[in-house]
Amino acid sequence: MNTKKDEKVILRTLKDWGKVLLLMLDEAIVIAVILLILFFLGVEITLPIKIGAGVLFFIFIFVRHVAVIPSFHRKQVTGREGMIGEHGRVVKPLTPTGVISIHGEYWNAKSVDDDIDVDENVEIVGVDGLLLRVKRESV
Repeated sequence: MNTKKDEKVILRTLKDWGKVLLLMLDEAIVIAVILLILFFLGVEITLPIKIGAGVLFFIFIFVRHVAVIPSFHRKQVTGREGMIGEHGRVVKPLTPTGVISIHGEYWNAKSVDDDIDVDENVEIVGVDGLLLRVKRESV
């Protein structure tokens, strides 16, 4: 008896393998083009060398892409989603807008709570374009 969780894991695994196979397909096309160019240039490659090189290349690509699968499920670290939950420090008072420093960069921010003074720590709760929505950091 499958549970919904099992179905999600199976579906996620199938999607992951679909991504890996798609990534491998583009590399197979590159190999085919290279072999076609060599054929038109008159370079002869014996069948055992073609098969051996193909198998080795397939194994290399397969192992490399299997190592990539875990990265499909990591938290996004850039863009809007990567900012939410990060912590920063107030540089110009948030009354309700001001400036905060996060990862050494200055960002315009707006407090979703009360006014926040300089040198207080804040947590990013949302992003509106280039304006970060922040709240006072929970202690």
